[in-house]
Amino acid sequence: MKHDVVVIGAGITGLATAALLAKDGHRVTVLERGRRVGGRVGLYQRDGFTFDTGPSWYLMPEVFDHFFRLMGTSAAQELDLERLDPAYRVFGQDYAEPLDIRSDLEDTVRVFEGVEPGAGQRIRDYVASADLTYQLAVRHFLYTSFGSPKAFARLLHPQVLRNIPRLGRHLLGSLHNLTHRTVTDTRLRQILGYPAVFLASRPRETPSMYHLMSRMDLADSVQYPDGGFFTIIGAVERLARQHGVTIRLDAEVDQIVTDPVSAASRLGLVKHGVGKHLPGQHTARVRGVSWRSADGAQHFQAADRVVSAGDLHHLETRMVEPHLQTYPQKRWDRQQTGPGAVLVLLGVQGDLPELTHHNLFFTRDWDTNFSAIFDQPTRVPDPASIYVCKPSATDASVAPEGHENLFVLVPVPADVSIGHGNDDGAGSPQVEAVADRVIEQIGQWAGVADLSERVVVRRTIGPEDFAKDYHAWLGNVLGPAHTLRQSAFLRGRMRSRHIEGLHYCGSTTIPGIGLPMCLISAENVLKDFRGDTSTGPLPEPTV
Repeated sequence: MKHDVVVIGAGITGLATAALLAKDGHRVTVLERGRRVGGRVGLYQRDGFTFDTGPSWYLMPEVFDHFFRLMGTSAAQELDLERLDPAYRVFGQDYAEPLDIRSDLEDTVRVFEGVEPGAGQRIRDYVASADLTYQLAVRHFLYTSFGSPKAFARLLHPQVLRNIPRLGRHLLGSLHNLTHRTVTDTRLRQILGYPAVFLASRPRETPSMYHLMSRMDLADSVQYPDGGFFTIIGAVERLARQHGVTIRLDAEVDQIVTDPVSAASRLGLVKHGVGKHLPGQHTARVRGVSWRSADGAQHFQAADRVVSAGDLHHLETRMVEPHLQTYPQKRWDRQQTGPGAVLVLLGVQGDLPELTHHNLFFTRDWDTNFSAIFDQPTRVPDPASIYVCKPSATDASVAPEGHENLFVLVPVPADVSIGHGNDDGAGSPQVEAVADRVIEQIGQWAGVADLSERVVVRRTIGPEDFAKDYHAWLGNVLGPAHTLRQSAFLRGRMRSRHIEGLHYCGSTTIPGIGLPMCLISAENVLKDFRGDTSTGPLPEPTV
């Protein structure tokens, strides 16, 4: 059956979902509350500077290429990608010299061995384990919504069965413990443990299964799309429109409109296969959505399928009637959110050779840092472990000649009371104080004594902005943390339990956080529409 579909949200997941469904023959309308597409893959331009305000690591390139091939093209055709060398630079508190990581296994072995004799072979074994776990995940655990018993049955693949002891250890063990068994040097442990931050968690609470991420940055590649990450959004939007997707901006969806489903109707749905995954549980059926335009006028968009690609907490607690909520507030009260963030965008006069494209600044005491962010009472860590991106190292178009472009991410508690950002120090006091401290920290640790004096453009973004702009739960920057109870099929379903025709996708549901995961989530929606219970990527068409 071909459906009239409304997709809520024009972030990467919403656009990719819309594109895949439209290519499959469905009639798709995307409703986006903002004035532009892209969602958290944001863009800020001022005085000749172009800042990405969201994701900035291009990892798992095969996932991007697979998506584009499903759409009849390729990443090579749509994007101008450049491999970064070094992949990133690590500054450690109290260490005189930084470490460069080059996404080359032999070079990684050399770096680890040079810091800690004996660590070279251990990191070789660690990356081999990460690679095997990654392959298992891609083939059997990521490209599925776990929406039916058949999906779980398919996990009894011989390759999975052979590795059950290994997978069990990695599910129940923490990334913290695995990294501490592997190396003893603080910086090396942090290099292996920092992917937990990408997963909105901390190493002590992140299953060691996620050591698979080290395969990407230590032995595969870290790339960059020329023009910035918004070029990815532009490519996906272009493909969606080419296949007939309608995109409406300034369209705030405020209610999922439903019709009641009688017991007899439920039996009819099951008989015809519509509700075969959840027989007898639906008490309502999607009729469309109510949305509000920028002038305040109310509109109705009819649909027989609605796909929410936005924040799942906001959808369930604000747009669905209480008796139809799959995830009511009491469920969220038991969930662990990921961190918030203060973003600091800096236009800097002169060159900054001390920094490479990606830079990680790690404090000596990580546990204190993470405790400040996640444990009550929370506080903004000081000093903080931070991430600094200098895209002008690779892309001359993002800064005027003779200037550098810096994007600084400071993990903080998910707490809207920390405040909002603004231009040139006009944000909330706590947000601006964080910005002042990290500018000083970067200058001291990287040896750029006059950094603060060379700043010619400054823009801050705080947790309150994420809540206001993206309806982010508690103002978090990424989504729910990838703890054991919030990973894989435990992260949440992709269909409403009570409303037939309501689907979920994106970083707040399966399979999780990050641009590659969002593209996989979009593909999982397509598979769900088709009734496809396979657990691997869809076959690519011949191009």
